[in-house]
This record gives sequence, C-alpha cells and structure tokens, in this order.
Amino acid sequence: MKRVVVTAGAAGIGLRIVQAYLAAGAKVAICDLDVAALDAFRAAHPDALAMQADVTSQADMDAFFAACDEHLGGVDVMISTAGIGGPAALIEDLDYADWKATLSTTLDGTFLSTRWAAKHMRAQKSGLIVLLSSTAGLFGYPYRSAYATAKWGIVGLTKTLAMEMGGDGIRVNCICPGAVEGDRMDRVVANEARARGVDEQVVRDDYVSAVSLKTWVTADDIANMVHFLDSPAGVKISGQALSVDGHTESIS
Repeated sequence: MKRVVVTAGAAGIGLRIVQAYLAAGAKVAICDLDVAALDAFRAAHPDALAMQADVTSQADMDAFFAACDEHLGGVDVMISTAGIGGPAALIEDLDYADWKATLSTTLDGTFLSTRWAAKHMRAQKSGLIVLLSSTAGLFGYPYRSAYATAKWGIVGLTKTLAMEMGGDGIRVNCICPGAVEGDRMDRVVANEARARGVDEQVVRDDYVSAVSLKTWVTADDIANMVHFLDSPAGVKISGQALSVDGHTESIS
C-alpha cells in the first residue's frame, strides 16, 4: 500500500490529489491550517491522518511528521502544495511582513517537508517528491513579486533536489499550474483588480487571453499530472518544472 503525505491537503488542489490517492487505495496523511476543511475531511475520510499544522512552524511540522511516522511508518510520495497568493501591489507599496509571509509559507514549508521525506526515502532507496510551483515561477509577474519570487524558488529547489537525491532512486519534480479555478483564485483576481485599478472581469479576461487554449485550469488537471508522475509512464521523469496551464503565452 502506497504511503502518501500531502501538505495543505484538506482543500483545493491538495484535496483533489488526496482524493485520487484514497480512491486508489493509498494510505494518506495530510496537514492543513483550515480547521473547518480539516473537520470536513476527517468526516469524509476517517481512516486518513489529518492534523492542523502551520507549515512555517517547525514545532507544528515536527509534530505532524512524528504522527506520520506512527501512522504510515514511512513515506513513498510527498506532495507539498502549501502556499499563499501573497500581496498584489507595486514593489514600493509592499509591506515587508506580507513579503516574508509569502516566501515563508511557500519555501520554508516546502523545506521542512522535503527534509523529512528525504530521510525516509534515502533509507529505502526510492520515493517521489512533487512540489507546487506556478507559471509565476517561469515568468515575471507584475504586481505579484513576492509570489513569483517564492515560486521561482520552488523550481530551483526542485532541480537541486533531483540532483542530490537521484542517485538514491528518488525523483523530484514540480508542477507549474496556470490560473486554477476556485476560491483561492477568486481572491487573487480581486486583489489584482484593486492593485491595478480595474474591474475584476478585466483581470479574468487577461488570464484567459494569456494562454493558447483560452481557458483556466482545474484542480483535477493538477491532480492528474501528479498521478501521471506516480505511474509507470512517469518513472524516468525527474528534475522537471511541468506546466499545466494551457500554454502561457505571456503574463502582463
């Protein structure tokens, strides 16, 4: 039985990834900060481990990983989806605390998760790590410098860890979603509209017009890529930043 750990796994992209693993019979552990989402998850999936934890807190994550060790006895797949959209503003208008929070949630949380997973995976000489970046980790992103910086960091970490860990049979990839439908993106659109002084529909239209397929992405699209990587078809894929975005032509 495959042992899977997902951060921010109670809602959004993380939840869709987890649901697909549970449907396939995997043994799963998740953490999340959203109490209501965790309660709903536990009610739907009582056999899975679900803990409240702040991915930027080493104490919280140490407690979560200790519970994972007890519940799973190791890990075969670790997926780090935790992150926040961060502020939308010109660089001179950004608050330092917002900047730090954006980088910490995305990068510090991923560091703590991959550090723990690496110890188990090296010992067993196998494993898959999937990190969540963004198309913002591949392009410049006006008004979203904190988010873009964090997501570029995920790409760099992915490629570095793939080199560090490949000799022990561990694969590391990141997925770069485009604009993903859902509550989180609704908040992003609202923030960007305020920062740019335009209507929200203008921002939505800009996102669609910037991709070749002229469409948004769904959480299922991202989950499908994770499960492709964890299938026999993906066994030789490592060190890659894989876009699932309908082909981004530009970010303006």
